[in-house]
Amino acid sequence: MKTLYLECNMGAAGDMLTGALLELHPHPEEFVERMNGLHIPGVEFSAQPAVKCGITGTHVSVTVHGEEEESHDHPHDHGHPHDHDHPHGHDHGHDHDHDHGHGHHHHAGMGDIRHILSHLDIPQQVRQDAQAVYQLIAQAESHAHGRPVEEIHFHEVGTLDAVTDVVAVCWLIHDLAPQRILASPVHVGSGQVRCAHGILPVPAPATAHILQGVPTYGGAVQGELCTPTGAALLKHFVQGFGPSPVMRVEKIGYGMGKKDFEAANCVRAMLGETQETGETVAELCCNLDDMTPEALGFAQERLWEAGALDVSTLAVGMKKNRPGVMLLCMCRVEDREKMLSLLFAHTTTLGVRERLCNRYTLSRSQRTVETEYGPVRVKESTGWGVVREKPEYEDLAKIAREQNMTLDQVKRLL
Repeated sequence: MKTLYLECNMGAAGDMLTGALLELHPHPEEFVERMNGLHIPGVEFSAQPAVKCGITGTHVSVTVHGEEEESHDHPHDHGHPHDHDHPHGHDHGHDHDHDHGHGHHHHAGMGDIRHILSHLDIPQQVRQDAQAVYQLIAQAESHAHGRPVEEIHFHEVGTLDAVTDVVAVCWLIHDLAPQRILASPVHVGSGQVRCAHGILPVPAPATAHILQGVPTYGGAVQGELCTPTGAALLKHFVQGFGPSPVMRVEKIGYGMGKKDFEAANCVRAMLGETQETGETVAELCCNLDDMTPEALGFAQERLWEAGALDVSTLAVGMKKNRPGVMLLCMCRVEDREKMLSLLFAHTTTLGVRERLCNRYTLSRSQRTVETEYGPVRVKESTGWGVVREKPEYEDLAKIAREQNMTLDQVKRLL
C-alpha cells in the first residue's frame, strides 16, 4: 500500500509540510511554476535549499507584495519557529496593527477564503480539501474567541500566504496520491507566547482545539512549534498517529522551518510501500435453542457495546430436530475474556467454542463533500488493490426526506 508518513518531531507548519512534500514530488520545479501560475494577488511562491543541523532540505517561502509576514517588525516576540504561517483570528492576540508597507490592510473572513479558493484553477478535490482545512481553523478560532465562524477574520498577509500553503499541501498530496497517510505524535513546543492581549500557553488555544484527539507532547523546546495551519492540515489528512510503520521507503523529503534550534527544525516526509497484513482475532460461538428473539437481540446489543468487531447469527438444526441459532462474536484476542463473560451472562449457553483466525481488512477513512443539498460524508476503503467510496446512508436519507426524493434519486444526483 502506497503510504505517506510525516515525522513531526519539531511540530508542523504549512511551509514545513509544503517543503517536505515538495521534495517527494517528481517534478518540483514544475509544481512551483504551477503555484505561481495561480496568480494569487501579490503572492510569489518559491523554494530554496536550506540546511539545519547539517541536513539539507527545502525551505518554502511565500511573499505577499514582496514581503513575508514575519519579516515585518513585530512589536513583540511570538517565540514562533516558523516564518509565515499565521492564520489566527485577528483578535487571537497577535498584534498586527502596524503599517505593512504595501497599502493593503484589511481582514478576510471565511467568505473571502471561499471566494479566493473558488477562483483558483485547481482540481476540485484540492479545492474541497483546502476549504475543509480552513473550516477547521475557523471553527477553532470561533471556539477560542466565543464568536460565530462567520465573524472570524484573518489578517490579509497571513491569509494570503496561509491560503497558498494550504493549497500547496492539498495539491501536493493530490499529486502524490498516497493510499494511506500516517504521522508521528506531534511536538507542540512548550512555555508561553506573548501576544497583544497577554501571555498565552503553548499550544495556542486554536491549535490546542484542532489537535484534540491527536497524540501530542511538549518538551524542552520553548516556543510554538505547531501552528493552526499545520494542525489543521494534519487533522484533515492523517488517518493514524504513531510510530513509523514497517515500510519500504522509496523517497524522503525534508521541509525546513526558518528558525534554528538544537534539533533540526524540520518536518520529514517518507513515501513508500507498507505491507498489507492481517490481524489475529478470536471468533467465539455457541448454539442456542431456548432463548426468545428479544433476549437474543439484547445479548447481541451488549456484545456490540463492549467492543465486538462483529456479531451475527446463523440458523442451525440441533438435537431432537430442534431449530436453533448459532451466535457468533468476533473480537480482539485481548477482549475475549470480556466477551466470554457477556455470552455466559446474557445467553442460556452452557459452553462457548473459540477459534483463532486471521482477519484482513481494508483501510477506512472518511471525508466530507459539499453538495448543493448540504454536506455528505463519504466513506473510503482502500487496500489490496481496491478503492471504494460509499456515501453515508444517514446523510443521503436526510436529503431524500428534505427534498421528497428516493435514495436512488439522491445517489444519481450526487
